[in-house]
Amino acid sequence: MPDFKQFQQTYSNTHNQYQKKYQQILYLVFLVVGLLLLSIYKFIATSYWLYLGSSFLCLLAYLFLLKIQDRLKWKRDLAKTKIAVLENEMLFTEKQIMPFANGAEYAIPHHPYTNDLDIFGNNSLFQYLNRTATYIGSSTLANYLRTFLQPEEIIRQQEAVRELAPKTEWRQRWNAIAILIADQKKIYTDLLQWTRVQQPLLPKLLILAAVIFPLIFWGCFFMLYTTGTGFWFNCTTAAFIFNNVILASQKKKILQELVPADKIDKIIRGYGLLIQEIETGSFQSEKLLQLQQQIKTDAVPASKQIQKLSRLFGNIQSIENIFGAFILNGLFLSHLHMLQQLLRWKAKHRLVLEKWLSTIGEMEALNSLANFCANNPEAAFPVLNTNYTISFIGLAHPLIKKEKRIANDVSFLKQKFMLLSGSNMSGKSTFLRTLGVNMVLAGTGGPVLASSANIHLLPIYASMRLEDSLAENESYFFAEIKRLQFIKEALDKNICFVLLDEILRGTNSDDKQNGTIQVIRKMMAQNAIGVIATHDLEVCAIASDHADQLFNKCFEVTLLKDDLHFDYKLRDGICKNKSASFLMEKLGII
Repeated sequence: MPDFKQFQQTYSNTHNQYQKKYQQILYLVFLVVGLLLLSIYKFIATSYWLYLGSSFLCLLAYLFLLKIQDRLKWKRDLAKTKIAVLENEMLFTEKQIMPFANGAEYAIPHHPYTNDLDIFGNNSLFQYLNRTATYIGSSTLANYLRTFLQPEEIIRQQEAVRELAPKTEWRQRWNAIAILIADQKKIYTDLLQWTRVQQPLLPKLLILAAVIFPLIFWGCFFMLYTTGTGFWFNCTTAAFIFNNVILASQKKKILQELVPADKIDKIIRGYGLLIQEIETGSFQSEKLLQLQQQIKTDAVPASKQIQKLSRLFGNIQSIENIFGAFILNGLFLSHLHMLQQLLRWKAKHRLVLEKWLSTIGEMEALNSLANFCANNPEAAFPVLNTNYTISFIGLAHPLIKKEKRIANDVSFLKQKFMLLSGSNMSGKSTFLRTLGVNMVLAGTGGPVLASSANIHLLPIYASMRLEDSLAENESYFFAEIKRLQFIKEALDKNICFVLLDEILRGTNSDDKQNGTIQVIRKMMAQNAIGVIATHDLEVCAIASDHADQLFNKCFEVTLLKDDLHFDYKLRDGICKNKSASFLMEKLGII
């Protein structure tokens, strides 16, 4: 487990140092601005050229100090954000409070397992894992949790997570930069949409005009300055206006190239900084080296190219400042030159920008899995097999607090299907979710919360949390039947890992018992692997008729000091004790 207190002290000291330097530069800025105003006043009062020179020097000093101030502000804010990252992580590790996005927007109705296993939403696996701060990062993590990777990719992913897990400071810096970007889905999608609309470069004749006509203006201005005649004043004015007329003819094209997002230039600059973290990272695992290769360019690094795009957007957006654009284009036709540079950038890099940004998403998702690995040193990376066996030693649920977790051993070896019995509140549903969640973790390439695991990773299908639907005029029972049909059709195509929790609750007891037995027999015929939890002991009795395929496990409840005690330990056999009658009697219901 990382020493968060030590990191917090280091980052606090760094933040204080940058804050102190920032204040010092701020005082210098005020001093230089004062000297600049004084020099301008003296020049106007005396027409002494020395004051004009000092004004120019003060202006240069002011611009130089602004750049230093901007860099110090970024470093100060980065240190402050690192502190916030640490505070969130300490809240999480010490109090199990999860101040992270819950990914509810990624939930898909009728998904094979995400709704049943609490993958998205409040107190979900996504929220537990999530340390992403960009849209592409969170959507990549969501995809990991919804769709399993291929076995060879899982092995590469495991190596990458192992390598990143001890790099606590690097991961925290990455997370802080990503947070400072303040990225959003709309910004990301608008930027990609911009790359997909290709515009031709401006005609060479127009670019030539953008050079010649500003030169004409400055030639007229020089003649006006040297002669002071009205003729050259009129020529200068006409040239200034004509330059703005040229710009106005192209303004629509310029506006089409603007991404409709506030501070898009700063957000893109943040993307560039994240890319730079990947470029300069020292990695050994195949996956991380592959990500570095994915952003490698022949000449200028991808991070520099993205930062150039940031500057181009920042410059061209100044066209929305009507007064400033009027002056700049009258003097230089600046926005035509900016537009041409932006179009050239798009023509050269538009096809690789999405790949560069997807690399950020991959690294964010890996960062989340590595953080989970670092916070749970007892977790293990599963060994993968192809012989349809699944085995966990010391299996536990990550969303249960460490001091309350009860670990269990479970294996699906020769016998592939478990009949799980137990009274209410004994832990059956939690155990099903524990199995499912850890299978999902294995499918992401991350570690599982077990001391060891050997897994054939199979498609997961679950029927645990169903609701009737007024909108679809659908009863609870019909929703169950449709879900079972969905699972049956999946088993017709592939061997699957199935988790069923007390099925057919929407019908009478005899029908439920007979239907449950028939479902189990059908799934045996389809070679399903998995668990069905049930209160019906008659259902569990069929294991003796199918000893080669079925086996019984249970959770028991004991009566201690006139109270129920649940130890949540998985046992062999069928449960013997019941809790419903005792609880109702104790509460005076019966």
